[in-house]
Amino acid sequence: FWLKRLWAVLVPLKAMSFKKEIVIDCRGHLLGRLSSILAKELLNGQHVVCVRCEDINISGSLHRNKLKYAEFKRKHMNSNPKKGPFHYRAPSKILWRCIRGMVPHKTARGATALDKLKAFEGMPHPYDLKKRMVIPQALKVLRLRPERRFCRLGELSTHVGWKHADLLERLEARRKVRSKASYLKKREGLKARSDAIKEVKVPAADLELLKSAGMAVSGDSEWAMRKGVQLAG
Repeated sequence: FWLKRLWAVLVPLKAMSFKKEIVIDCRGHLLGRLSSILAKELLNGQHVVCVRCEDINISGSLHRNKLKYAEFKRKHMNSNPKKGPFHYRAPSKILWRCIRGMVPHKTARGATALDKLKAFEGMPHPYDLKKRMVIPQALKVLRLRPERRFCRLGELSTHVGWKHADLLERLEARRKVRSKASYLKKREGLKARSDAIKEVKVPAADLELLKSAGMAVSGDSEWAMRKGVQLAG
């Protein structure tokens, strides 16, 4: 029994990879599931950047979520409402507040974890060129039944006072044009590199040196096939 418990704890830890910074493409993720997973990663010390927060999904219809937000907006300090609680309208701030509720942000550990989080609408410049990740455990297509209703966080934000949806749509259209050009250029470079590797010819002296180093222990033709190069002579 205890071995099973220990294995259940060690396997997820072994599978979890720690990187300097992870960029999450939030499109198509469910708000609550995404927030809970990111909160745990932040508490573990991972730096997380969330982009395209306006495309996060929330389970439940738009009308239902508008009613829930209206009830939330009704909560304020009776004597001095400007002291809080604050009702954020931007999708990135809604995600940030949702994650904050899952982190002990009033302690030093929680405040440090929350400082490691960045959230953006759209995809600003440094992150549009970086590799973006998704979280399968939080994807709407894998966690919500097809007939269930849902809404976009950006659409909800627009209904409650966020005013930058049109601007973001124009910026995203420009970014996608630049991203397509960058992708085609990168693909051409990779193809040229692959063709150049296939045309490389390894001299016999260099092949003997590779054999002595243990890098070509199998047959010459097999090694050349594996490396994608041609043998000289």
